[in-house]
Amino acid sequence: MKKTAFTLLIIIVLLSTSSCNRALQRYQASFLFLFNTITEIVAYTKNEDEFNELANFIKDELEIYHQLYDKYNSYEGINNIKTINDNAGKEPIKVDKKIIDLLLYSKDAYELSYGRVNIGMGSVLEIWHDYREQGIDDPLNATLPSMELLEEANEHTNLDMLIIDEEASTVLLLDSDMRLDVGAIAKGYATERVAQAATLKGYTDFLLSVGGNVRAAGGKGKEKEPWNVGIQNPDKEAEKHSLFTLALNDLSLVASGDYERYYTVDGKVYHHIIDPDTLMPAEYFTAVSIICEDSGLADVLSTAIYNMPYDKGLALIESIGDTEALWIFHDGSMKYSDGFEDLLK
Repeated sequence: MKKTAFTLLIIIVLLSTSSCNRALQRYQASFLFLFNTITEIVAYTKNEDEFNELANFIKDELEIYHQLYDKYNSYEGINNIKTINDNAGKEPIKVDKKIIDLLLYSKDAYELSYGRVNIGMGSVLEIWHDYREQGIDDPLNATLPSMELLEEANEHTNLDMLIIDEEASTVLLLDSDMRLDVGAIAKGYATERVAQAATLKGYTDFLLSVGGNVRAAGGKGKEKEPWNVGIQNPDKEAEKHSLFTLALNDLSLVASGDYERYYTVDGKVYHHIIDPDTLMPAEYFTAVSIICEDSGLADVLSTAIYNMPYDKGLALIESIGDTEALWIFHDGSMKYSDGFEDLLK
């Protein structure tokens, strides 16, 4: 599933083994394709079989969410986001409760973010996606979409046209030209749901990274030490690759940046995170990072504050409990919320 969250600023997972952890072994697994990204799982377990049970459980659960939230591909016997889009303006589509829950969460996210995170913007994002892909394939002839084209698509982004019937478990897009794009939410939301499901099954201590959406459950080894998670420097040419190392227990770290998925037109870089006010790539920051317990909320907030001025983003972060943020500006300067330094290793 190609999605905005896929291009979040890459977060480097820094892991170390101390002498007190020798009773447990460190295991790591990774796999591709789900949410079109790399998933990594790290845990300290008694043996390999125990770890494989955890890894297989997480993989199987993530695959369910991947198929349900996919807007590009169909799967036999499954009504997903693509099915909803394909039937826009036609008829209600019966869907799994996991889709209903995501869409309801997304409506709340729209209100929380002052409209900066809108899953109804699929028609606009599809235009940018097509122009970006063409520009990457043929950089000498790369062009920008016209504002007229973008504004026309933006007429079909009203979330009031998204009709959710919880009792019947159906979804209908009243506007035949409306398209859902859950990219700014789905990966973090799925990461959180899967982490919670794994914890309920008794897997209490692991680190899960889904394409940079990092969710730390419990701690490392016998002593439950914090997981060490580093934030990569967005300047890829800098000697210092990691800006900070955080010590996380039962917290998520999600970042959004301007340099992982982009194309160039007339010497200027245009990235994938589109400001709903301007319909152009947001230009406030190079990257932002969010730390809070819920990975779904972190995903929402990383896009939200990337799409708003620093002062407004700071006010939003301060209005939410137990949530911290880091802003990296184009000149390399940084600002962060009051509790951010408390999380540094």
